[in-house]
Amino acid sequence: MRSNYLFTSESVSEGHPDKVCDRISDEIVDLVYREAAKTGVDPWTVRIACETLATTNRIVIAGEVRLPASLMKTDKNGNEVINPAKFKAAARKAVRDIGYEQDGFHWKTARIDVLLHSQSAHIAQGVDKASDHDNSEGAGDQGIMFGYACRETPDLMPAPIYYSHKILQLLSAARKAGEGDVGKLGPDAKSQVTVRYIDGKPAEVASIVLSTQHLDESWDSAKVRQVVEPYILEALGDLKVAADCKWYINPTGKFVIGGPDGDAGLTGRKIIVDTYGGAAPHGGGAFSGKDTTKVDRSAAYAARYLAKNVVAAGFADRCTIQISYAIGIAQPLSIYVDLHGTGTVSEDKVEAALAKVMDLSPSGIRRHLDLNKPIYAKTSAYGHFGRKAGRDGSFSWEKLDLVKPLKEAIKA
Repeated sequence: MRSNYLFTSESVSEGHPDKVCDRISDEIVDLVYREAAKTGVDPWTVRIACETLATTNRIVIAGEVRLPASLMKTDKNGNEVINPAKFKAAARKAVRDIGYEQDGFHWKTARIDVLLHSQSAHIAQGVDKASDHDNSEGAGDQGIMFGYACRETPDLMPAPIYYSHKILQLLSAARKAGEGDVGKLGPDAKSQVTVRYIDGKPAEVASIVLSTQHLDESWDSAKVRQVVEPYILEALGDLKVAADCKWYINPTGKFVIGGPDGDAGLTGRKIIVDTYGGAAPHGGGAFSGKDTTKVDRSAAYAARYLAKNVVAAGFADRCTIQISYAIGIAQPLSIYVDLHGTGTVSEDKVEAALAKVMDLSPSGIRRHLDLNKPIYAKTSAYGHFGRKAGRDGSFSWEKLDLVKPLKEAIKA
């Protein structure tokens, strides 16, 4: 492993066009889970894979679903069809919360098309009953998922993505609170932090990039830097800013037209922002808009959960875990662990222990992490990992409750 190097990660705000779409898709997931609970429908039967497209004053919601009756209606021919009303309301609420009230993209006036349809029977038959395990769900698709943890930050996340997220989170909170000139920023923003590593540890920030929408057309780059710099320094905390650090704040100048009016957005286009900022592998599948029979989401959460607990248990300073699945098959095809030369025990012992402490079938993951809940809208911006577990059950995959079971399994 190299000990002295530069590494960069980026983040995007909740108002970035792609993140607007992730938020709407996850609001739809939450809506379906809430309606299921409200109407007495078994949440284990919920199925949804929802994609969103957003552009100038237009939102298109598409995908496949299995819905509670409360989200259906009877058409003029007597057929049961999806009722778009609650889906449209959920999308408008999301856009309003993000803060878009612009001529080219406004929560109240944007046209919304709902093009959801019933889940494919061929997919359903594989998910509802796994061919390798009676009374268990099969994986909703084939694929590989990765989890990662390291000791670089308190939340066991890589430093560059951790600080990139934190900058935008602080600016968003201040914007929504109307704090001084920050209240004149728009919802759309991107950050990027380059960290200099010395002896393998984050030592200082070598460059900072921030492009943020502003609603006052008279502002230039210098004015934007004056407004945002205190928040950037607050976000970086004790991490030193190098004496020769390069600052690029709105480097192209004005940034007034933002969001889907400036650039079309799609669900699932920010998968590296959602995970580890490029510091770890990614299996390729997006998270937002999917229920947790889709292992793209649930198994990636489980892999992060396991990797974080491995590091917290003291078995390594860095841990990467890969899990693979086949559609319709409950149990993973493989579990792979890499401790990057920092392990205090062998990788094969950790692999064996992981299989003992958690059932990694889709059903097992959903049960262990209690995922059949409307907890996903808040995951759609600022990363799915490195967040605090909530009382509502959100971010349960960030808990460290497997440390003791892992230690016992390793000893056995």
